[in-house]
Amino acid sequence: MGITMAKNEKNSSFEVKENPDIGTVKIANDVLAVIAALAALETPGVSSLQGGISSDSILKAGYRKLAKSVRVHIQGREIKAELALIMGYGFNIQATSQKVQTRVKSTIESMTGLNVTDVDVSISGITVSN
Repeated sequence: MGITMAKNEKNSSFEVKENPDIGTVKIANDVLAVIAALAALETPGVSSLQGGISSDSILKAGYRKLAKSVRVHIQGREIKAELALIMGYGFNIQATSQKVQTRVKSTIESMTGLNVTDVDVSISGITVSN
């Protein structure tokens, strides 16, 4: 009943096998990117993803545009996430980035059962609210 993960090259998904008698569960790489993006955008101080992608527009923007802001790499059962963020003016960049890292890690791990080893954050810009 161990869980194994195999990359499916055709559709960039990863197959989680829990019990071959029941069936399989596949998680698309794009789904992991959306989870990471939404978790980051829930963090106070994060204005949007690079390219102006907000939580409201994340699904409308499409996965190709999201891929410029969020990258997820899977090696076995370990995940590395890379995010490019736009911060709000006046927020402490280091403290906010650490909150993003913690939130992304815990959200992906709780939703998938996989281990997040790294969450790399780069700040691409600052927005000023009127």
